[in-house]
Amino acid sequence: MTFLNVLYSSTNTQRKSGRASSSQKEDFEALYAVACDPLIWEQHPSSDRYKEEVFREFFRQAMESCGAFLVRDTKSGEAIGSSRFAYYNEAESQIEIGWSFLARSYWGGKYNGEMKRLMLEHAFQFVDSVVFFVGVGNIRSQGAMEKISGVQIKSTNDENGRPHFVYQITRSAFEERKNE
Repeated sequence: MTFLNVLYSSTNTQRKSGRASSSQKEDFEALYAVACDPLIWEQHPSSDRYKEEVFREFFRQAMESCGAFLVRDTKSGEAIGSSRFAYYNEAESQIEIGWSFLARSYWGGKYNGEMKRLMLEHAFQFVDSVVFFVGVGNIRSQGAMEKISGVQIKSTNDENGRPHFVYQITRSAFEERKNE
């Protein structure tokens, strides 16, 4: 069974602070209620993603990816954000995690780190490396990458020509950090 088949079939995982489950078409309203906050996107290369028509396209792509996860607060059950896996490269034993966002009331605490750790733990059952593309102007996400030990490995442009930094976390570095 390939990584993607295994990954997408294990759709419900939980931590103390949040629960991730694969996104469904029915989740649009709950997720858009979070995403409609312009301040979430102010440093993001797609800074207009708070607009419903723009977010609807983002959500459509998430559904097509089959790797998107809805993140809920375990206490309240409310949707608090999303993230996704994409671009599995079997030859390089690598996958990308990205398209992540959280409600501002969940910024600065444990939520993003726990969401990423949960996804990394799952990914490293199948791959040796995970990459993250972060917009050059997205200082908040760059700091979040440093908090989870992401290492900036290069600069590149996305499909629209916007500059990004590429961060990487390897399985060995992740395991070392877990054992500290």
